[in-house]
Amino acid sequence: MPPIVPTGSLSARSLTGVAPDILRSLSDGSGDLRPARSAVLFVIDGLGAHQLRAHAGHARRLAAAGGKKDVARTVFPSTTAAALTSILTGSDPGRHGLVGYRVLDPDQGRLANQLNGYERDGLDPATWQRRPTIFERAAAEGRRTFAVGLAEYSTSGLTAAILRGAEYVASDEIRMRVRVAYELAAGEPGSLVYCYLPEIDKAGHRHGVDSEAWISALEEVDAAFAAPVPAGVGALVTADHGMVDVPRHRHVLLQDGDPRLDGVAHLGGEPRLLHVYLEPGSDARAAAGVWTVASGRTADVATRDEAIAAGLFGEVSDEVRPRIGDLLVAARGSWAFYDDRLEDKRPQNMIGQHGSVTPEEVMVPLLRLGAYAG
Repeated sequence: MPPIVPTGSLSARSLTGVAPDILRSLSDGSGDLRPARSAVLFVIDGLGAHQLRAHAGHARRLAAAGGKKDVARTVFPSTTAAALTSILTGSDPGRHGLVGYRVLDPDQGRLANQLNGYERDGLDPATWQRRPTIFERAAAEGRRTFAVGLAEYSTSGLTAAILRGAEYVASDEIRMRVRVAYELAAGEPGSLVYCYLPEIDKAGHRHGVDSEAWISALEEVDAAFAAPVPAGVGALVTADHGMVDVPRHRHVLLQDGDPRLDGVAHLGGEPRLLHVYLEPGSDARAAAGVWTVASGRTADVATRDEAIAAGLFGEVSDEVRPRIGDLLVAARGSWAFYDDRLEDKRPQNMIGQHGSVTPEEVMVPLLRLGAYAG
């Protein structure tokens, strides 16, 4: 058994198959979805299946749209950059190349942020993300494609990396975003529309799951789905990952003198899933042993070779391999790891987190509406 094992329903389908199935529903209907005239893919960032089920009273429309079996399994790591890219390319992180939150750029020898560091960290979205998007594939079939999201994301590097091929339509209000997505699908037969709803994830990071702010965001998103799905339009609602709350007393603060930092060149990833990059010539197995002993019940540890052999990143391209840490450290339970040597302590204020392999982070809803329902 590999030292890091994602948990949750083993029978749940992977998120990587969702968008290709939507395309098939618009052509020959050979996938798992019923045929549709047009399609909308909604991604509610941060809404795991466990969180939806636990708060069904605050999300009656979404909760009523599916049962316990209407779930999917996100990718490893369970983080936005990796998972959104997998949803929108139909590829595992090992092929599209976004293998974490902050990962090593081998050409520059420094860490790069996969969400918002393209300009700052010198990444080319057209080449860093290595796979065709679902929008490019749809366009090759002669279909119009749209991405509906916040105005602030319209020109971001991540948008250029994972939404290429789509016409971006900006809308900052949740209800309007859902309405616009339906209007685009209804008005353009054969089209594919993507609609991104990040409000729940933002509230969770800042205030935590179960907080008043999180519940308010959930209720607002749920209310948006009161809008009827236009005739002939299939709508699929899913998420990129779930979330767990990390209390302050579950912070592992890595400081000078900690044996785990010996021989470490860079600490990447994120607090729930570290990518540990070692100095050249270091023994990864020996370093993994140090991390395993020192971390005890707080984390599971794997070398890069072990993680790849276990298929955690899917098939890994040669160009992507050096982006993955020499070690992967997956936090257990509600723990999180921080490099306390850094002056900026703001990340330690984050409550809701994700990235690791617990069911709360890995399992997401997969709800069928409109032409896909039934």
